[in-house]
This record gives sequence, C-alpha cells and structure tokens, in this order.
Amino acid sequence: MTQELTHYIDGAQVKGGSGRFADVLNPATGEVTGRVPLATKAELDDAVARAAEAQKAWGATNPQRRARVMMKFGQLINEHMDELAELVSREHGKTLPDGRGDVQRGLEVVEVCMGAPSMLKGEFTDDGGPGIDLYSMRQPLGVVAGITPFNFPAMIPLWKMAPALACGNAMILKPSERCPSTSLRLAELLKEAGLPDGVLQVVNGDKDVVDAILDNETVQAVGFVGSTPIAQYIYGRAANNGKRAQCFGGAKNHMIIMPDADIDKAADALVGAGFGAAGERCMAISVAVPVGEETAEALREKLVPRIEKLRVGPYTSGDEVDYGPVITAASKERIEKLIGSGVDQGAELVVDGRGFQLQGYENGFFVGPSYFDHVSPDMEIYKEEIFGPVLSQVRAGSYEEALKITMDNPYGNGTAIFTADGDTARDFAHRVNVGMVGINFPIPVPLSYHTFGGWKKSAFGDLNQYGPDAFRFYTKTKTVTARWFSGIKEGGEFNFKAMD
Repeated sequence: MTQELTHYIDGAQVKGGSGRFADVLNPATGEVTGRVPLATKAELDDAVARAAEAQKAWGATNPQRRARVMMKFGQLINEHMDELAELVSREHGKTLPDGRGDVQRGLEVVEVCMGAPSMLKGEFTDDGGPGIDLYSMRQPLGVVAGITPFNFPAMIPLWKMAPALACGNAMILKPSERCPSTSLRLAELLKEAGLPDGVLQVVNGDKDVVDAILDNETVQAVGFVGSTPIAQYIYGRAANNGKRAQCFGGAKNHMIIMPDADIDKAADALVGAGFGAAGERCMAISVAVPVGEETAEALREKLVPRIEKLRVGPYTSGDEVDYGPVITAASKERIEKLIGSGVDQGAELVVDGRGFQLQGYENGFFVGPSYFDHVSPDMEIYKEEIFGPVLSQVRAGSYEEALKITMDNPYGNGTAIFTADGDTARDFAHRVNVGMVGINFPIPVPLSYHTFGGWKKSAFGDLNQYGPDAFRFYTKTKTVTARWFSGIKEGGEFNFKAMD
C-alpha cells in the first residue's frame, strides 16, 4: 500500500498543496511505498514565517530548559530505537544493525546538546579598564535550515537539528525526498519531548525548495550534506545572500597499509569500511594503498575471500546480510557503468559485482561487491566518488609515494593508516591534508563531543558539524563593554570630573 506522506508544520502533519510528489521506494524490491509532497516557494516561505514567530519565545527560553527538552528527546529516541531503525532501513535499504547505528550516532549528538548551557556561557572580563567590565553573550541566529542527504536519514538530521535547537534557534529541515519518514517521526518525538510547535518545521521538496531556503531573507544559516557540486552551489548562493553556510560534499577516502601492518586486521577493516552500508557513506574507504609489492600481494590474498563471502540482501533478513541495495536504479546503473570504465581503462577487476541478482528481489537495486587492483590515479574509478560497494587498490612503492597519492587527491574528508610504527603514524597524522585521520582505525568519525569535517573539496565553510563548532555556527557573539558610575557622588552632587 502506498503511503501519502506530509510536511510537518507547527507541530502537525500537513498535506502538501503543490500537487507535485516524489515517489519513495523500497530499494530492495523497487516498489513504490509512499509519495512525498514537494513544497512550493510559498509553502516554504509560510513555514519560515511561522518558525520565526515561534522562535521568539524559544530563543528567550533559558538554556537549561532547552537542554531538558534535549534530555527528554534523547530518552524518546532510545525508547523508539527499533522503530526508527526500521524507518531508516525500509527507505534507505541498509541493514537493521546499520539502521540502529544510524540512529545511535545521531543520538550521541543529542546527548552532547544536553550540556548546551555550558557551551553557551559566554565570557567575562572584570576591570578591563577603570570601572569597566566586558562580557560576551552567545545568542541564537533566529531561523536556520538543514538540508540533509538520503544515506543517513536519522544521523545527519539529528546532527543539524539538535545543536541548532539547543542554541535557541528555530529550524527548517529539508530531508532527502528519498528517505523522509525518519525526519517526520523525529519531529513528532521532539514535540512529545516538549519542543514548542513551529520551532522545528519539516518541509519536503526538491531543488525548488532548496533555492527558496537559500533566497529567504529570514533564514540566517544553512547546513548541508551531499555531493560536492551541490555543496559548492549551496555554499555560493547562501554566501551571496549573506547567510552562514557549512556545506559538506563528496569524498575519496584512502587507507595506507604499511609493510609492518597486521594484514588480517587491515583486510577486515577494509571490508567493513569499504562495503558496509553498500559503500554509501562519505567516510567509506574506497581506496586501499598498500606500500610495496609484497604488501600489495599479501593484502590482495586476504581481501579476495573476505569480499567473496559478503552476503547481500534485504534489510528484512536481519543479521544474515552484510549490506543491502543501493538507493535507486539510477545509482545501480551509474556504479556498474563506473566499474565498466575501470575495466576499459586497464584496471584489473579481481571481484566483479555487476549483474548481481537475488531470487525474489529481481527488481531490487542490488550491486555485488567489486574489487579492483592495479588502479592508477588517472582512471575514472579513482577520480569519481563511486558511492557504492567498490574498493580500488592503488599500489605505492614507498610511504612517501602513498602519502603523495592521498594528498594529491582533491577530496579531503577522511583517511587512515595501518602500521605498527608510531613514528610513521605520527608523521602521517601531522602531514596529511585531510580533515579526519584514523591510525589503525578505518572510519575515523570523531566522537560527538569533538567535531566532524573534511578539507579541500569535501567541505565548504569555516566551521564543522557537531561538537563545539556547532555551537559557534548556530550562535552569534555579542560583546558588551560596561561602566557604572558608582561612588562618584560628592555631597549629593555628581562629580563630573570623576566621569572623565
């Protein structure tokens, strides 16, 4: 049965008025499971105006009371973990363990936001001059927006909404039209947690709504996660309209394997980091860089049987599958076309995942795991973010060559090195021009009280997601210089000289 989805405005489900809809699919079967309305500019502008009105009282609510809403929200997420994971997996296709992980990593940011009062304290200087005190205040921006991708339907909306709301802002959330249900359910849980109506508006839509957000004068800041071309577009248009923007784009994450590394552990890490969630992660390792021919051959020997044993299937199979389908038929077609280009350009396709078929799910968007060896940086499969279950091996003759390969890549989201040598690891961490670095750790996503963000073409903007940077991004600083003229009266009259 096809479900008719809604927007979420002023604490209630609201039907779309545009007459335009996008299909929501089950990627495992290819079936349409829902229709999501695509809002007009007028609908977006109305939601923003309502949010601005609701924000006045919310912004004036003291941080401790806002933190209590985050506490209750976190409790409700825990209570509804399985339900939320089911929503994530049903529309995205990732396995239920991955779906729970998606929700859990978002919940961790909510937990940090429970401590918002300590992050919003400001600063104070006593006696900066004769009788003069200086203090700064962190105040909310007003109405902000989050534009989030399909690959983490719970985590990234939570990364955006939790700090924005804890800081006293109202938020317009535009989730991916491919996976909207999780955001709509989270909005309901926030209301149950005590968030006033209108402070979070979920407006579904496509490029028309994105442009309306970017052009709306009331929206003060925009956070985005998606592909690099769209990140650049949103960052440029937002900046041109005087908005703050943090826009996170694509990735091509490398993992260097040194000759002294534990090859079994490196191979296990590569399989999990390269093929988990069907490779649809901006922190997926898509390039293995073994140093030396002996290391490359040993790694290949370990990888092939592990990759060939990967189990692909629908999320309803539970723990019996390692990853599920990719998001759409177009994604499947693009991934298989890129695999074909690698063969045409001379890479060795060791494991071929094209043409994967699963009995009973012939119309699903499944791609089998693929593994290339002897890939070079001039090949399309190296240059493009494949965003699928494809691992490329680029052989390096030395550590310096491996480091150069990583640093010369235009993306700079995440990287890793596997080695037993502390000096090499420390050198790598200090020199590599990538935002997040793992040492014997394949997916170096920082814990939620640090901060997440890439470099180069993987990120646009000065501040990262979650952690201390989120509180800086979603507030503005006001500094007050104060002088009080106490103790300057003489005989009941003002001593004007004392005021000079």
